[in-house]
Amino acid sequence: MLKPLARGLLKFFGWTVSEPPARPARAVLVGYPHTSNWDGVIALFTKLALGLDARWVAKDALFRGPLDWIFRRLGGIPIKRDVRNGFVAEMVAQFAANPNLLLVIAPEGTRSLTNGWKSGFYRIALAAKVPVALAFVDYSRREAGILTYLTMTGDPAADIAAIAAHYAGRQGKHPELAAPIRWLD
Repeated sequence: MLKPLARGLLKFFGWTVSEPPARPARAVLVGYPHTSNWDGVIALFTKLALGLDARWVAKDALFRGPLDWIFRRLGGIPIKRDVRNGFVAEMVAQFAANPNLLLVIAPEGTRSLTNGWKSGFYRIALAAKVPVALAFVDYSRREAGILTYLTMTGDPAADIAAIAAHYAGRQGKHPELAAPIRWLD
């Protein structure tokens, strides 16, 4: 029931949803660009419209008070961004234990402008041996969804170049806040 409702709402507001065929059972979904709070709203409706049973990562500050239960119910996983706490290993273990896991991560780590992408999603995908899905919210085309599924080669320079090529021309709500697609750490 939620899938047609979400598709209808997105269509009503002028958005289209797209996804390539043959969705894998397990993948790390990279959400880019992430330049506005509205990205999360549109991404949530896109998740519902595509019927994605996806978990997503967000800063732990969002998981306070009554929102904690709601966000966890919607698939949220809180993360302390300022502390290195074995998150990559924990997510790799989750992939090993779950044959159907789609994990959404915003590699910029924030809506503010950064100098590049954090590599956690990449390290998770390589260690878990799962593809990376390139998810997007493109305000210039009013389109959201998944561009493609890529298998990472282990060559960071080649992999980030392939990712950048697929995202070429996609614009966030505030394009000036989109991080360049290059490794930060």
